[in-house]
Amino acid sequence: MGVPERLAERMSMAEQHEYLRARFSRRTMIRGGAVTLGAVAGGAFVPGATAQAAVPSGRTGIETVDGAHVAPFGRHLAYGTDPRTEMTVSWQVPVAVRKPFIRVGAHPWDLSRKIDAEVRTLFTPAGVGASGNHTQYYVHARLAHLRPGRTYYYGVGHQGFDPAEPHLLGTLGTFTTAPAYQAPFTFTAFGDEGASYHALANNSLILGQNPAFHLHAGDIAYGDPTGQGRSDDTGFDSRVWDQFLAQTESVAKSVPWMPAYGNHDMEAWYSPSGYGGEEARWTLPDNGPDQRNLPGVYSFVYGNTAVISLDANDISFEIPANLGISGGTQTKWLETQLTKYRAARDIDFIVVFFHHCAYCTSTSHASEGGVRQEWVPLFEKYTVDLVINGHNHQYERTDVIKDGEVTRKLPIGGTAYPETDGVVYVTAGAAGRSLYAFSAPLSYEGNEHDVDSVSSFVNVKGGKQNETVTWSRVRYLDYSFLRVDVTPAPKGRLATLKVRGISETGDQVDHFTVARRAK
Repeated sequence: MGVPERLAERMSMAEQHEYLRARFSRRTMIRGGAVTLGAVAGGAFVPGATAQAAVPSGRTGIETVDGAHVAPFGRHLAYGTDPRTEMTVSWQVPVAVRKPFIRVGAHPWDLSRKIDAEVRTLFTPAGVGASGNHTQYYVHARLAHLRPGRTYYYGVGHQGFDPAEPHLLGTLGTFTTAPAYQAPFTFTAFGDEGASYHALANNSLILGQNPAFHLHAGDIAYGDPTGQGRSDDTGFDSRVWDQFLAQTESVAKSVPWMPAYGNHDMEAWYSPSGYGGEEARWTLPDNGPDQRNLPGVYSFVYGNTAVISLDANDISFEIPANLGISGGTQTKWLETQLTKYRAARDIDFIVVFFHHCAYCTSTSHASEGGVRQEWVPLFEKYTVDLVINGHNHQYERTDVIKDGEVTRKLPIGGTAYPETDGVVYVTAGAAGRSLYAFSAPLSYEGNEHDVDSVSSFVNVKGGKQNETVTWSRVRYLDYSFLRVDVTPAPKGRLATLKVRGISETGDQVDHFTVARRAK
């Protein structure tokens, strides 16, 4: 069914997709089980713009039922390119519906603004993974021309299900756009979530932090549990995404959920580049370098902080399914963004998040040499303030690093000054999946156990390379997430990022501050 092994070894993921596309005709796609992605039931989903509509190439099993018997679920928000004025509301329906829409207003009793939505249909046939024929319907409404710093009420529906009806007012949600001025705010982050009891516990705590947005550092739902990004990955089950989106709705319906893509998010049967399924489920800012091959690469600005999402699958030596897919354009784009943001007068902090770790001592994946080779020099050149990773299922935080060496020890409660010292890296990959291990003793708030060095390894071209490191400062092995409190300051004073590691029980396991003079 897939690419022959002798060919797959010499092909990139994009080349494998082209091979499969050429091999399977329309008839054999239906019979043999190749996955297709099409957009249907489109329309004007941004006022003044037209949705892209395409006829699915292959069977989708689209049949509509009485919409009154179908309730939307899995709502999740994402910013547009400008968080002050743009928001996308996405959701899922279990079967095909007619004329999906969103209602938006400043009050729950005033939802007169009705905007058509776009449906993206994802069909996974029997023979691809664990399920029989399975069709998923993801719906998206892109909102523009919103007012900064304003809370909006919204309801999602379709023909037969109108959230403005009195008996459906309980289905309404809210979101708040970014303010037009600098003010203190909080955001949260983690990676490697999946659908589990621990993920539910973390989500409940995150909602209680009242974050402006949440960063997900990849390996989102684990529909592909193998995580090699290959068409012969075993155990793939697209239905896991239904569970995941239902699980996260309690937070993501009101907090923009901004993901980067990890190795388990390369679902190889969905072209292009294994990200066709992600493109069905998410609508993210479209300001990255290559929306076709790298839809999870983008940036946005909230207050005085610029946030950059990267796709480390493009530079991973450890899991090379998408290695080199951007042809270097992602790294060039990254430097352009860093140059622009560091020069901007109203931006103090730059936060970068992606999946594979630059610096980690896990016994499972440890560090990624591709990140160190391609991106770490840019982080240091442009004095990035905080780098957040997942991939390793644990919490680990470094000292301040530059040129691979510790420039400043950063004890729990300490302060880092990136303008002069270097960069701090946090692995926050304990969102919900099974935990990994450390070779060194645990060391966290209330249980500090400093060691002079830790034996680990880095993934390089050709395999693993052993190393002994001195930069591992905090190691915690239980479920957790990051909370970051951003406090602006008058020009010349110290603006701060106060970073805290919080366990699923609510205990604080780490805290430190990043300080920079405000422009």
